[in-house]
Amino acid sequence: MPSPIGFCIVGCGMIARFHARALAEVPGTRVAALVSRNPSNANTLLTETNTPACPVFATVEEAVKAPGVDAVVITTPSGAHLEPAVVAAAAGKHVVVEKPLEISGERCERIIKACNDFGVKLCTIFPSRFGDANTALKAAVEAGRFGRLTLGETTCKWWRSQAYYDDGGWKGTQALDGGGALMNQAIHNVDLLLWMMGDVLAVSGFTATLAHERIEVEDTAVAVLRFKSGALGVIQATTSVHPGYPKTIAVHGDRGSVVIEQDDVLKWDFTPETEADAKWRTAGVNPRVSNSGGAADPKAISHEGHRRQLADFVEAIRAHRPPQVDGQEGKKAVDLICAIYESHKTGRVVELR
Repeated sequence: MPSPIGFCIVGCGMIARFHARALAEVPGTRVAALVSRNPSNANTLLTETNTPACPVFATVEEAVKAPGVDAVVITTPSGAHLEPAVVAAAAGKHVVVEKPLEISGERCERIIKACNDFGVKLCTIFPSRFGDANTALKAAVEAGRFGRLTLGETTCKWWRSQAYYDDGGWKGTQALDGGGALMNQAIHNVDLLLWMMGDVLAVSGFTATLAHERIEVEDTAVAVLRFKSGALGVIQATTSVHPGYPKTIAVHGDRGSVVIEQDDVLKWDFTPETEADAKWRTAGVNPRVSNSGGAADPKAISHEGHRRQLADFVEAIRAHRPPQVDGQEGKKAVDLICAIYESHKTGRVVELR
């Protein structure tokens, strides 16, 4: 049996708990270290997630020198992903970064370059890609079942209270959040849309802050897209819609349409039909498999997607292959969101490279 892969989790906030719980369910792994400026936060994480005791360090620089640390998981605020990721890569540790990879394309590129230069693997966390319905949808796209893709849509009509921003410290700040409903919440939707529909040629968008005070970022955004394939697209992203609704992804073509709400198939229609199509339509009328998915409460999100993605990352390390969602894949969503922000600021259609 190979030795367990030891993970160091950097940052001990809410999202770090998802990683700790997920790693507990991934065979051949262990939490080997934690990094927190406040040791009590680290101890609370260990207790709440039933994680075996491990060393707690004040800095990443100390942690990467600890025995048994093979990979580093970055769960710091979004605009503080670059620095610990580069330190980890330079120490020869594989790197997992929570979404977004960083808050600008340039900062994303610096993480990617560091991991390439030091020969370590890099993974961007996008757990929605690992849901059963979304993987089935991706397979249908790749099989050409939609015919010509014509329209892609995604909605993230979520709600976050004012207390969510007031209590977070860094949430809602431009420097550390990098954006609002698009960059923090709907980036999962943006990633899914790009994964299904392909690269974007041009985008036009509007953003606004309508339901919250004392934040520097948007709580409401809309965008229209032209994909390089010629298909069109629509994005709606909010933390301003009370009480909050499950996210959706829809892919349409001239031979088929699929609509998924959270992890549930609402529509699955193709010409010609297959036996599998009937299964997915039947699944759509069964009791829902998903809960709120974070529509109103960020703690309500399941860690199952993290478990599946971290299991893929471990397999990638052992098999010497790229992870399914690498740094370049993670950068795509950030680039598109930044283009939407630029479009709103300039009032112009923005073309992507």
